[in-house]
Formats: sequence, C-alpha cells, structure tokens
Amino acid sequence: MAAIQKAFRTLFAWGSGISMALVFGIIFVNSLRRYTIGKSLEWGEELPIYLTIYGVMFGLGYAYLQDRHIRFTVLTDFLTNRQRLILFAASDVITAVVGVLLTRAGIVFATRRGEIEASGLIGTAKDLAAATGIDGFVALGQMGTYQYAIAVGGAILAIAAVLRLISRLREFR
Repeated sequence: MAAIQKAFRTLFAWGSGISMALVFGIIFVNSLRRYTIGKSLEWGEELPIYLTIYGVMFGLGYAYLQDRHIRFTVLTDFLTNRQRLILFAASDVITAVVGVLLTRAGIVFATRRGEIEASGLIGTAKDLAAATGIDGFVALGQMGTYQYAIAVGGAILAIAAVLRLISRLREFR
C-alpha cells in the first residue's frame, strides 16, 4: 500500500510541478516578448490560467494524500484520538464521494460545451493542426480540453481520499 501511495504522491507532485513550471515559463517568455519586441504570444495570456487550474487540482491530491490540507481543528482538538480518527475517516469517505460527483459533473460540463473555442488559443491550435496534419491539435483550442480539469481534479480527489481512508483504517486497528 505504501508503494501505491508513494506512486500517486509522486504523480500528483510532478503534475502540479510541471503545470506550475509551464505557467512560469509561458508568463516569463510572454513578458520578455512584450517588453522587448512589443508583441505577446497570442496564447500566452489564456493558457497559463488553464494550466494553473490543472496544477491546483494535482496539488490538491498531493496535499490530501499527505494529510496536509487545510483543516479547522478547534473542535477536533477536544476529541479523543479514536474519535478524531473516526471523524477523519468519515471525512475521507465524504471527500471520496464528492470527488466522484465532481468527476461526473466535470465530464458532463466538458462534453456539453466542450466545442466552444478558446479565443486566445484556437488560432494557434488550428495553425498547429494544419502544420502537422494532426486534426487532434484543434482540441487544444477548444474549451473542453480545459473544462476537463474539473473531472480530472475530482478523480484525483477521489483517489487521494480513498488512499487516505485506507491509511486511516490501518491506523484504527
């Protein structure tokens, strides 16, 4: 079980880190271009927003797996260790259910309105598809690709909550 948790922690950490590194790189390059040659990248304003959302979703799973998320402990500090463990296990179950529901909602949201074009990205996506002959690149200019962040985040949250629940149940014994 420890190996599975470590694998997911690593995956979530890398997902979050790569997303944030890309955000920094795009904003840095876009700023340099703007102040040196007076032109920004067409997609340099919009793409970092979507990458940040993915980064937050991965970071959410990473924090939850480590049990280092935000928690109000004013009342839980008055509980016994056993009561606290039961409460946190119940919280993990609820969080896993919420993660599954969020995944479902994200899929429904992205499939219903996924073809809407992202104004700052569609031109570059179409140019990339035309240059490579790979029509799939057009999806990079459509909102569905970025709306799936809700579904991905829900799945990450559900996985993290289930793994955390298993760890808590082992502590309970």
